[in-house]
Amino acid sequence: MWQGFLLLVIPFSFLSSFTFLVGHSLPAARASEHSAIMRFHALRNITATTCVVATVAECTVLHVASYSGNVTTFDLKRNDKGIYSLATLGVTNGSAPQASWLELDAKKKTVYGLDEAWSTPNGTITVYSNKKNVLEISKNGAQALTTWSIAANDGALSNIGNFIFSTPPGPVPQQDKSHPHEALVDPTDSYILVPDLGSDLLRTFAINAADSKLRELTPFKVPAGSGPRHGSFYTPACKPGPGKCLAANKENTYFFLVSELANTVSSYKVTYGKDGLGFTLVSSSGIYGNVSTPTGAAAAEGILSPDNKFFHTTGHSANTTALASDAIQTWAIDAATGKLTFQGSYPAGGVTPRQFSINAKGDMAAVGLQTTGRLVILKRDIASGAFGAVLASVEGLGGVTTSIWDEGNPRYAPLA
Repeated sequence: MWQGFLLLVIPFSFLSSFTFLVGHSLPAARASEHSAIMRFHALRNITATTCVVATVAECTVLHVASYSGNVTTFDLKRNDKGIYSLATLGVTNGSAPQASWLELDAKKKTVYGLDEAWSTPNGTITVYSNKKNVLEISKNGAQALTTWSIAANDGALSNIGNFIFSTPPGPVPQQDKSHPHEALVDPTDSYILVPDLGSDLLRTFAINAADSKLRELTPFKVPAGSGPRHGSFYTPACKPGPGKCLAANKENTYFFLVSELANTVSSYKVTYGKDGLGFTLVSSSGIYGNVSTPTGAAAAEGILSPDNKFFHTTGHSANTTALASDAIQTWAIDAATGKLTFQGSYPAGGVTPRQFSINAKGDMAAVGLQTTGRLVILKRDIASGAFGAVLASVEGLGGVTTSIWDEGNPRYAPLA
C-alpha cells in the first residue's frame, strides 16, 4: 500500500484549494500562492478539562480550524439523559493567520494543519504530533501539485516532485487560471486524481510503485464552465478509508464529482487501461435535487457515508431551507450501476458549509459554517442518510473552515 508521502496541491490565488494526502488518501485542504513553511508542534495532555468517563455516557474529540487563525479542540459529551454539549479542551494559533484545513493521520497520531495565508507573505503547514521537530520548506507559488516523502523517524519532508499547471482556463470568470482543488488516491493505490476547477479537467497521475514518484497522464475533460471541485472514489465492495480497496476492485469503481460552478453532482464509471483511468458518465443532477438551483449557489463538499451507502454534498451561498441555513444533500448509491438518486435536502445549521465530516458510527455530522462562524453537530439517521436536529453547537469561532473527528484520541488532548 502506498504510504509515507505527502501530496500538496498549491493554488495560485485566494480560494483555490490546497490538498494534502498522507499515506493512502486524505482529502482536500487549502492554502495560498505563497511559500510554505513546515512547523512541528507537540500534542500536550491536559487535566482540568479532559473527558471524565465516570461523569458522562460518551465523549469524543473534534478539531476545528477557522480563518480567525485558531485551531480549537472540543470535547463532545453526552450525559446520561442523552443531552450533548461541546466543551473547549484547548486552542492553538499554530496554523495562523488563516487556518484553512486539518487532516488527521490516526495511525501516527498526527494532525496536519494548513494556513491559507492570504494576509501574509508565507503559507504554512503545521504538524501537530508527539515530536518536537522543526522543518521549514519554501515553495514558490503556482497552480501546482507537489509531492513530499515523509521520514519515518522524525516526519521530516523531502520534495520528490512538482507539477506546475498552465492549461488555458475555462469560460467562466472564476476560471481565471488553473485552480486544483483536491488530490485523491484511487482505490488501487495506483493513481492520483486532481479536480481542476479553473481548467475543467480531472488531472490524473500514475504512481510509480518503486519510489512513489508521479507521472502525469492525459487529463479527462469535464463540461466547459462546470468547475470540478471535490469528489470521492466509490467501490461497492469496500468502505471508505485508507487501504480498503486494492487491485481486485478495478472492475467495479466509480467516481462521484461535485462541480462548483455548474452546481452539479455526477457519477462516472472508472475504467483501468494501459493509458491510465477512463471515465464514462453514469448520471448527473443539479446539486439541489428536485428543486431549481438558487441564484448565487455554489456546490462545495462531497463525501461518502461510513457505510458506503450514501454520497453527501453541500451547497452554499443560497438559503434553501426553512432555517437561515444552507443545505446538506443526501444521495442514495445504486451499487449495481453507480447511479446517484436524490433523497433529500436538510438544514446545515448555518451559512456556508464548505466542509463537513461524519463520525465513524455514522449517526452524527460535524459541520463547519464559515459565514455563520459556527460549529454544529447534526443528528444523522444511518438507515436513510437523512440529517436532523442540532445536537450541540458552538458560536463565535470566526470563519470555520474544517471540522474533523478524532475518535481514536485516548488522552483527549488538544493540539498545541
